[in-house]
Amino acid sequence: MSQPDPGSFRDPLSRVHIDGDDILRGLTPAGLAEYQAVAAHPFYAQLQDEGLVVGTELLEPGSHPLHAQYAGVLRHQRVELISYPYEWTFEMLRDAALVHLDITRRAVAAGFSTKDATAYNLAFADGRPVFIDIGSFEKPPRDESWPGYRQFCELFLNPLAICAKTGVAYHPWLRGSVGGIATTDAAALIPLHRRLRHGLAAHITLQARSQRAAGGEDDDADGAPARRVAGFSPTLVTAQLDNLEQAIRHLTWKAQRSVWSDYGDRSHYAGDDLPAKRTFVAEAIERTGARSVVDLGANDGYFSTAALEAGATHVVAADFDHLVVDRLYRHLKDIGEGRIHPLVLDLTNPSPGTGWRGRERQPFTERTRPDLTLCLAVVHHLAITNTVPLPEIVDFLAELRSPLVVEFPHPDDPKVQLLLSRKRAGLFDHYDRTNFEAALAARYTIERTETLRTRTLYHATPLPV
Repeated sequence: MSQPDPGSFRDPLSRVHIDGDDILRGLTPAGLAEYQAVAAHPFYAQLQDEGLVVGTELLEPGSHPLHAQYAGVLRHQRVELISYPYEWTFEMLRDAALVHLDITRRAVAAGFSTKDATAYNLAFADGRPVFIDIGSFEKPPRDESWPGYRQFCELFLNPLAICAKTGVAYHPWLRGSVGGIATTDAAALIPLHRRLRHGLAAHITLQARSQRAAGGEDDDADGAPARRVAGFSPTLVTAQLDNLEQAIRHLTWKAQRSVWSDYGDRSHYAGDDLPAKRTFVAEAIERTGARSVVDLGANDGYFSTAALEAGATHVVAADFDHLVVDRLYRHLKDIGEGRIHPLVLDLTNPSPGTGWRGRERQPFTERTRPDLTLCLAVVHHLAITNTVPLPEIVDFLAELRSPLVVEFPHPDDPKVQLLLSRKRAGLFDHYDRTNFEAALAARYTIERTETLRTRTLYHATPLPV
């Protein structure tokens, strides 16, 4: 039985439903008419052919129970993982912004537009942004300019500009506000002299000034009243889109180092420990037949790539370090590898449910159901650096409800010794293999272990709930 997607309720003309593996969209009569008009135009077919818009088909009338509720029903191609803008790197958000502008520009040239410009209109599939909100296409009203302008600025331009011009991460901000970063806040954070180049002044300084003058009212805060009087002008909207594209393309993030940016160096591995660890992962994938894998603490994606080589078809490579994940995304894009999905994710504070009723955007642990979870070289950082008790770490991993490969560095491991040297003696006497195995056995069946010099690898399967 299909269930409404809790994040799809703001469009009065359509609603997404989940029916097993099927992603369906119910359309009102007006929504069906809009879709049919868009789908009949060559620009839409071209977008689908280029993979810029999610694959979509209109179901035959009466072929699905949802037809009892809707005038029409669409079936969308399923995206492996729906990730959110606050989980994307700078380059990912930038690429998504450029795709949204490109799609809107083509729609305008064909006599259509997009009714909004939220970053949640896009997902990442096969390593690239894809537009998933088919209900966003519309015939533009005669008395409006592009209605997505303000939203585009708040969810794309402002976060990118803040990161590029100040180095401040946008992830916590976007996670805390589904609507994005207000332009008045962006103007307050970015020094004036940094807003004077590449068109930022028009989109940030002037728009913020307009919003303040209007008292923050939505109707006039985008600076569009004059354009509304003139009516919808494809020429003016296209110029606006071109100007936004120029501003986005000139934004670059020049961070050079971070906490873990050099962690990809594996010279600390002794003897055959590294190949043994890689073999252990490959054997776990073979034993489980895992196709989808989540790699927690992925860093540069070494074991994510190993998972692909072992037979996985899709890997979520998650790490809290923005810089290393951004480097990974750029590398994957350069080599054309779309089976790895990079993600900025802090395991000590993973993406929660947010938005309306706390359910509009789902927690990370509810959006992914991998066939296998990798948690390598992570436990000691969580347990010692972040003082998370071992049973709590295991409980978190169990929320993913999948078989697990986890690595436990022993107290005498050089990396563990380094962490312990920064802590008061006696605080982590509980950190040992016996206690970790007890915590693991409370939630998993331990199928196999392999002890390296100062670390033990575990392959475990969840106990029945």
